[in-house]
Amino acid sequence: MPRAEHAISREDISDNALKVMYRLNNAGFSAYLVGGCVRDLMLGHKPKDFDVVTNATPEQIKGLFRNCRLIGRRFRLAHIVFGREIIEVATFRGHHNEDPSVAKQDDEGQLLRDNVFGTIEEDAERRDFTFNAMYYDVATFSVTDFANGINAIKRGEVDLIGDPEVRYREDPVRMLRAVRFAAKLDMTINPRTAKPIKELAHLLSNIPPARLFEEMLKLFLSGHGLQTFRLLREYNLLEPLFPMLGKVFAAPDSKEIGLIELVLKNTDERINTGQRVTPAFLIATLLWYPVEEHATKLQSEAGLNGHDAFNIAMGDILHRQSQRIMIPKRFSTVVRDIWHLQQRLPRRFGRRAFQLLSHPKFRAAYDFLLARGRTEGGDLLELADWWTQFQDASPANQKKMLNTLRQEEGREPRKRRRPRKPKSDSHAQ
Repeated sequence: MPRAEHAISREDISDNALKVMYRLNNAGFSAYLVGGCVRDLMLGHKPKDFDVVTNATPEQIKGLFRNCRLIGRRFRLAHIVFGREIIEVATFRGHHNEDPSVAKQDDEGQLLRDNVFGTIEEDAERRDFTFNAMYYDVATFSVTDFANGINAIKRGEVDLIGDPEVRYREDPVRMLRAVRFAAKLDMTINPRTAKPIKELAHLLSNIPPARLFEEMLKLFLSGHGLQTFRLLREYNLLEPLFPMLGKVFAAPDSKEIGLIELVLKNTDERINTGQRVTPAFLIATLLWYPVEEHATKLQSEAGLNGHDAFNIAMGDILHRQSQRIMIPKRFSTVVRDIWHLQQRLPRRFGRRAFQLLSHPKFRAAYDFLLARGRTEGGDLLELADWWTQFQDASPANQKKMLNTLRQEEGREPRKRRRPRKPKSDSHAQ
């Protein structure tokens, strides 16, 4: 498609991506924008990042850019760093061959190593979805569509290139990507592409936990988390990611599903209005009921008190989940704070209410309590409403609220003890 037949303009492309392509071109190499950025530009969306593909090898790319670092074991990539922006540059991928030093698959057909270079045509065949096999050439301002991606966009369909079962076995994460694109682009998954997903969902257990953590962030923290969650449930892809929630996902009207959907809806609203979100809040939501259930079980079976049972349950549940999806410590620590404060928020007498207000994670814990209250109602909602009023009340009204609370609970305010007079010390200087 020459420039007159598509809507992509250089004004919509990152200056740094243009610099990378021009330098590769000037060094005698071909260079194209490819994948999601071209798809989004064709749809009139603003791309989140820009990926470049070239016939230069990773070592040749590194030789052209001082700000380049090579990454990846399964397939070598070049990251060219411009401050906060990273332009990812890949060499054209080729078809697999029998040489295990450059390509290797396991018994399920999953690619373990994939350093096979090839031509642009072979690279297009190796792309996952048809609308991701469009290439923008900055030298001619043209777009080459190798797999009828334009037609898929017009039909509103997510469609894999090649045999879906083979492609999913090569990389099971493609099943998650199919769902994510369907939610993000408001498309449906082509029946041919959708058919093998439920049968092959178990293959996600072969994916390293660290990679699944990154995929989880893309699934739920891209502004379309609620719709993504519903599609993941529809295709039985949630249980391989969160095995402890298997029973929950089978019950569509449960309080567990209600809490998760409410939090995802709020998260989408925050993301789409430019507010900050943290993965810790989502993880706390997904695993809250397993923690409660496990703590109750520990109390009844091991005879532990509520405090000890809850602390052990938190550690057990986070450890089990980390076997499937890695949870970095910077997030698991916040998750523990949010959970622990759920036990403290009901205890508001004396100075406790003010101490809780000054806790660094009070706001996150309060938001979580509010979501629980709106899901379950009853005493939880009353408690959440009390904290809603208390944190915004004047000091005088806060004192009145605490006095009212004491009266309702039938508690007498503690009498202040008179400070003891210090004993005289004859040896003091």
